[in-house]
Amino acid sequence: MTSRSLRHRAPLLWLVLPLLAGLSAGRLGWLPASPTGLAGAAAGLAALAGFTAGRTPRVWAVTMGLAMILAGGASYTLYRAHLPAWDALPPREARLTLRVTRTFTPTEARRASGAAVVTAADAHLASLRGQRLYYALTLAAGEAAPIRGGEIDVTGVLQSLPERPVPDSFEDFLVGAGLNFELTRGRVTATVQSASAYQQFCARLLVRMDALLRTGLEARPEQVAVYRAMMLGQKRDLSPEQHDLFMHSGTMHLFAINGLHIGVVAVSLHLLLALLRCPRAAANVVVLAVLWLDVDTTGASPSAVRAFLMVAMLESAWIIRRPSNPLAAITAAALLTLLLDPLDFFSASFEMSYAVVTAILTFGLPLAERWQAGWPAFPDLPEEAWRWHHWMRAKLRRRAFDVLGLGCAATLVSTLSGVEFFGVFAAGALVANLVLVPLASGVIMAGVASLVCGLAGLGWAGRWCNEAAGALLGLIDLLIRQGTRVPGAFWTAHFRTDWAGPAAMAAVVAMCLAGYATGWRKERGGFWPPVALAALAVIVGVKFG
Repeated sequence: MTSRSLRHRAPLLWLVLPLLAGLSAGRLGWLPASPTGLAGAAAGLAALAGFTAGRTPRVWAVTMGLAMILAGGASYTLYRAHLPAWDALPPREARLTLRVTRTFTPTEARRASGAAVVTAADAHLASLRGQRLYYALTLAAGEAAPIRGGEIDVTGVLQSLPERPVPDSFEDFLVGAGLNFELTRGRVTATVQSASAYQQFCARLLVRMDALLRTGLEARPEQVAVYRAMMLGQKRDLSPEQHDLFMHSGTMHLFAINGLHIGVVAVSLHLLLALLRCPRAAANVVVLAVLWLDVDTTGASPSAVRAFLMVAMLESAWIIRRPSNPLAAITAAALLTLLLDPLDFFSASFEMSYAVVTAILTFGLPLAERWQAGWPAFPDLPEEAWRWHHWMRAKLRRRAFDVLGLGCAATLVSTLSGVEFFGVFAAGALVANLVLVPLASGVIMAGVASLVCGLAGLGWAGRWCNEAAGALLGLIDLLIRQGTRVPGAFWTAHFRTDWAGPAAMAAVVAMCLAGYATGWRKERGGFWPPVALAALAVIVGVKFG
């Protein structure tokens, strides 16, 4: 087998994997709830690991692994910062000063919600300072929604979130994000500090981008809703029917500002800058700057930030003239993400993002290469005798194997995540993604071109791009509607126990890493073990209907 995808090293996995184990142990309560003690023990073990490095590798591995596990437990306790005394208290009216850290897409007019940090409170609520909470506000007529980075005085009903919420509930999502309280029925009483000029610029740019993407599609609101969801991550205008269609087809991921969106935008920008004869080093810097502006303008959701970090690692490797190593890049991105916000690990988007990308790199690409080696193009004809159509057909064949391998890897993970997070077993997800992902990529490329043309004052060209995107969106809608009508395309399903889904996902990813490390040897089952494990998890652990 070639080494195009195999034999990539990712030493940071020695830090990331035990750190994830420590965070999980901390949430399950398997470690002492003393961050000071855990951090001290972790520091001692890390010092011992440093002393044994290069002398006794096995001792180094054990001590470093234990140190990261304890560090993960300490991080969970510190960032969770749960106040047990509030669990027994009833909801109460509270006046707080909040610094907005994240805004959520509103579901209706004159509503605003998001996440914030308590910066000030009345004397009897002093323990809330520094706590992160969820807020839901009712806006007065003509009142603008809070912008990230701004500080506001609010009044509302405050209550503590349960330490162990109902799995897959909205409260579970909030707790997983590190929030301990929610303030509902709130209203803004004063603006303490306006958002920075940069954040206000991002808010205005978002409004401008929204208007540009609507140009030429005013008569097709259904397509505009899907278009805005793909380009801006705003899913509030999706109708319940559209939401169900994409959910049942296993393609709901198309509407997140995630790896697909960021990757297509990066490729589009590189193509544009190449046409403008921009030097590659300068192009890398420009692409990273524009990508971050895209991420920040659309709300800097965790999935978007993670995707940006992955791309940034690869772009940075080229800038410093290091060999491209996607596995090391996503590992470094994961470690940086966990250092910035350890509790992001417990979000559904973290699990799906890194699990899918890891499966693609460790399972999908090697599988495609194995197929290419097993069924070469024109085996009886020497390459020296190939003509242009032979080279073209061989290239198309290789691309087809790559797409199929990536689709199999993504389906391997999304089959489990679809049941775990969405309650749907999408049997047709592989075929749907193989067809729809290229079409969705075309929509995103058309959207990028529309925004570039619109911001450059070429509105007529932006309209053409939007109309091209509308044609692709119409085809996507037709294919999804027809596909979901096929008998057996999807079933309602859920795991029999709460722990079965995360355990199955972790086991499949671990098996992909193990197979990758050993070269997917045939004597060890080749590529079948993770497939068999996923199938076993569905057969034994999933209840249909």
